[in-house]
Amino acid sequence: MRFFLTAPSPCPYLPGREERKVFAHLPASEGASVNDGLTQSGFRRSQHIAYRPACEACSSCTSARLPVLDYVFSRSERKTLARNTDLRRHLVEAEATMEQFDLLRRYLLARHADGGMAEMTWPDYVAMVEDTAVRTHLIEYRLPSTDGGPGDLVACVLIDVMSDGLSMVYSFYDPRMVKRSLGTFLILDHVVQASLNGLAYVYLGYWVPGSEKMAYKARFSPLEVLRPQGWMLMSSRDRAEAEEALARERRMRGPVVARLGSKAP
Repeated sequence: MRFFLTAPSPCPYLPGREERKVFAHLPASEGASVNDGLTQSGFRRSQHIAYRPACEACSSCTSARLPVLDYVFSRSERKTLARNTDLRRHLVEAEATMEQFDLLRRYLLARHADGGMAEMTWPDYVAMVEDTAVRTHLIEYRLPSTDGGPGDLVACVLIDVMSDGLSMVYSFYDPRMVKRSLGTFLILDHVVQASLNGLAYVYLGYWVPGSEKMAYKARFSPLEVLRPQGWMLMSSRDRAEAEEALARERRMRGPVVARLGSKAP
């Protein structure tokens, strides 16, 4: 495989910094096995490309995963699961629908209006879902039907199935249903599904200390993070340092950002 390096661009997570990525095109014939190895080494997948941060002056982006066999739900997490037991879970092929795209647009406009994905078009969404060289599917979460047809779509997750776990590529949900804590629920439900399927991990992508967008990942415990010496459990010291970094970032960006950070994921 050939690896390439992107030019510097503004960091989407930490203001005032620049990011660079190293990336490679996944082979069509062995894409699944190659993606498994790269994901276990800290890469993420986007369509046919696997990428990893390669910033010159920063190493904040840290791959994170949940160890399913050791995961014990907290009292609040059990409540979140219980609040959503009425939702119907459907595994569907990696085929984009306009219903999914409409939900995605509502989610992005409400939660990430200033982000790079806010201008995503229908062809962009089709490519995100369908351009894959690995074992990929969608999980749709729907309200119970009232008329015999499919219930209203309230959440959706794009998932890669790996040899050792489930990789949550992207998730989105109805931003109006704040009391359901759907962002948290989607992660917890995939811990359950991974356990039922004998898979060891749920891969969450990158955790970035000091980033409002990524702070929620440190709430899950136990959480493994990828260090130079390998995967390690996040320590209490790591969590304390992350809280300090987030507090510094909030002070720099002002009280409005701090209030936004209090919303459910």
